[in-house]
Amino acid sequence: MTPWQPLTQSEQLLDIVRESQEQPVLIFKHSTTCSISAAAKGKIERQWADAGLDNVKIYYLDLLRFRPISQEIAQKFSVQHESPQLLLIQDGECRYDASHMGIRLTDVKQAVAG
Repeated sequence: MTPWQPLTQSEQLLDIVRESQEQPVLIFKHSTTCSISAAAKGKIERQWADAGLDNVKIYYLDLLRFRPISQEIAQKFSVQHESPQLLLIQDGECRYDASHMGIRLTDVKQAVAG
């Protein structure tokens, strides 16, 4: 089971930056009306248990309900907004980002280890 943490307040971005100093943090940006986004979310959920990312915290952002937070993420971490999108935050910076079917937990694991 994926340990999703809901991302619903822009203040949480400060917490994410702080947490990323101690452990890697993922942000998954999800459009609840998009079938590709649903497929990407399902893939993460199916692969999570075997991905070896037990030390990684993962946040879930509902883009339709919290669009302004997505824009803040794009600015704060210097990434282009996409949906679905997975970002790896380490030491306060985005070290990996992928979107659509390019989202792979194996790539995240390599980025965390690298």
